[in-house]
Amino acid sequence: MNKKLLLPLLLLMIVISACGNQAVNDNKAASTSSEGQATNAASNSDTASEASTGTKTYQSESGPVEVPANPKRIVALTNAPNVLSLDGTLVGVDEWTNKNPLFKDKLSGVKVVSPEDLEKIIELDPDLIITGSDSKNIDKLKEIAPTVAYTWGKLDYLNQQLEIGKLLNKEKETQTWIDDFKQRTAEVGKEIKAKFGDNVTVSVLEGDAKSFYVLGNNWARGTEVLYQAMGLNMPEKVKADALGPGYYTLSPEVISDYVGDFLVLSRSSQGDNSFMKTATWNNIPAVKNKHVIEIDSESSSYSDPTTLEYLLGVFKKGFLG
Repeated sequence: MNKKLLLPLLLLMIVISACGNQAVNDNKAASTSSEGQATNAASNSDTASEASTGTKTYQSESGPVEVPANPKRIVALTNAPNVLSLDGTLVGVDEWTNKNPLFKDKLSGVKVVSPEDLEKIIELDPDLIITGSDSKNIDKLKEIAPTVAYTWGKLDYLNQQLEIGKLLNKEKETQTWIDDFKQRTAEVGKEIKAKFGDNVTVSVLEGDAKSFYVLGNNWARGTEVLYQAMGLNMPEKVKADALGPGYYTLSPEVISDYVGDFLVLSRSSQGDNSFMKTATWNNIPAVKNKHVIEIDSESSSYSDPTTLEYLLGVFKKGFLG
């Protein structure tokens, strides 16, 4: 916590012209000087105390939490990608972030833990823990280190990143990135509409041979980039069925009804993608027109800056060449 020190005390210079006032004035000057020194000493003591503790009060959704001003050993049971995007130092991470190819290099040597792994977390000696508000062990985690809990979906993707920026003492640089990202994505959206028309539509589909889901505008897989940041349109059936709940389950027979002029297909390279060889799939107009942009499911399941920048690059190439 930064705090400005008081400026040095005013030097009292008293010009004495009458001998009869000498003692009175000297006593006043001595008294004032003594009080000033005491005030300055108290201020210095308070500042030294703050410097030694190195903490700040973070206003979390559940109330104020005293956290390290600059945490050095973070266990992120949720929101790890947001932390990594700000170069936060992790010592513990959830298994799903650990599997994400985009963060492989940054997670070398970082232990995989869950909210139930209390002993493992204690051994990691964290100075900050980030978890979900639905965790059953929040009170126990608080006994290990300062703990901040977030409710998934309570904040939109940009405000969630801003909160992590505030938590890690990097609010200014986070806001700078947000402003820049919004400007750049809006420009790409304008270019896409200029090329394909203002009413061009795009659908985001995830699935394999057994199940398919069409996604709304806030379910990762690039949905925030396409619909919120770029301002592109989704087909009416997608808007009706997926916008509210976030996603909608489809059978293979009706996929074509939910696909717009363009299709963003989120699929795993490890999954069964035999459906892409079927007549049902290949008769979809967007597929026929080669308007399919494929993204890797494992790399696209978050909405942090690293993932968003990755997807922005994929979409620019896919739409604009």
